[in-house]
Amino acid sequence: MTSQDTAQRQALRSQRLNQVTHEPHTKLDALVKAHAPFETQANFARFVVAQYLFQSELMSLYNDAELTAIVPDLPVRCRAEAAKADLADLETEVPAAVAGAIHNPSKAQALGWLFVSEGSKLGAAFLIKRAVGLGLSETFGARHLGEPAGGRAEGWKSFVRTLDGLELSVQEEAELDKGAIDAFNRFTVLLEQAYSSTPEFA
Repeated sequence: MTSQDTAQRQALRSQRLNQVTHEPHTKLDALVKAHAPFETQANFARFVVAQYLFQSELMSLYNDAELTAIVPDLPVRCRAEAAKADLADLETEVPAAVAGAIHNPSKAQALGWLFVSEGSKLGAAFLIKRAVGLGLSETFGARHLGEPAGGRAEGWKSFVRTLDGLELSVQEEAELDKGAIDAFNRFTVLLEQAYSSTPEFA
């Protein structure tokens, strides 16, 4: 493989991830819409429960030393605490953990999960506008959808530049893909869980 081939493969990595996750991403989007999170604050609270569960499961990845060596600002990118504060604003109890959380993934798998988590911040730009219609904002009830420090676009471009520039083996590329697909499937499970039972109000 020539250096040009390698560079092209790396440059297309994030695009490939978008392609391999298209089906689970589309399925998740449809499921979110079906649960109508922006119809009422109670519906939105359940959506935040799912967000909190997902982000709290990823906290260990966002604070992993090996991953932080790759993405230096990774710890401050985590939204678990913001989602937890949103639950308090919405007078909703912090949910118990759901069995099946990611555990001790490989570096490449972890990066696939982070790719999905970080990518969701772009969609959050549209969701925060819907949340405003419920009387919520980046400082009350919808903090986890807020604009990251430095801006959404720049934060995402920075993450993708880093990801596309990594030297990964063929096996690691496959693990990366699996991690991203697993992340979408996991959030789908957590979303279903959040809407299947009435949230406990504090």
